Amino acid sequence: MAEEIPDLVATARTGTGKGAARQARRDGHVPGIVYGGGTDPLPINIPFNVLMKRLKAGRFLSTLFNMKVEGQDDVRVICRNVQRDVVKDLPTHVDFMRLRRTTKINLFIPVEFVGEEVSPGIKRGGVLTAVRPEVELVVTAGDIPEKITVDVSEMNVGDTATISMVELPSGAKPTIDRDFVIANITAPSGLRSSDNEDGDEAVEGEETPAES
Repeated sequence: MAEEIPDLVATARTGTGKGAARQARRDGHVPGIVYGGGTDPLPINIPFNVLMKRLKAGRFLSTLFNMKVEGQDDVRVICRNVQRDVVKDLPTHVDFMRLRRTTKINLFIPVEFVGEEVSPGIKRGGVLTAVRPEVELVVTAGDIPEKITVDVSEMNVGDTATISMVELPSGAKPTIDRDFVIANITAPSGLRSSDNEDGDEAVEGEETPAES
């Protein structure tokens, strides 16, 4: 399980309709709605600055939040839509969906690399490059992994680690069907230059066949 699901604090919006939404925006809030989960929809307001900070952090539409509204039980939600002003490109309304523990959702899960200290490729001076520091997985809301682990202990220079080499948490699967690359070990520029020079010398040192 993930160590912590970030809180998202909102207030219940007493009025509904365009008039109440406009008033919320004048007061420095973004109106929204929380729906699903077998419960009536709940109109909410989120402070504009709080929402903008979350949006700028990225992955907003694929991050699970713990929605906190005074007078309501905390609930896990995921954003399903952010409406924006067509001119200013600022958020004007947000839709959140309540999640049951059995709900399947798409989330970006961080990748942790282990075995770097014994990797033969890294020992030779190779550089581990994380092509995907996060991997998007379909996971169950009640069983979200904190991370996935990639073992590079046997990787050499030129090797790649793909998703098929990773033991995924139970019930999780990638959103991409193909066997994509997560990381690779590349030779440092000095090692590549040395290899090229050795190859050139071998060519120059070859004997040419005698002319007949």
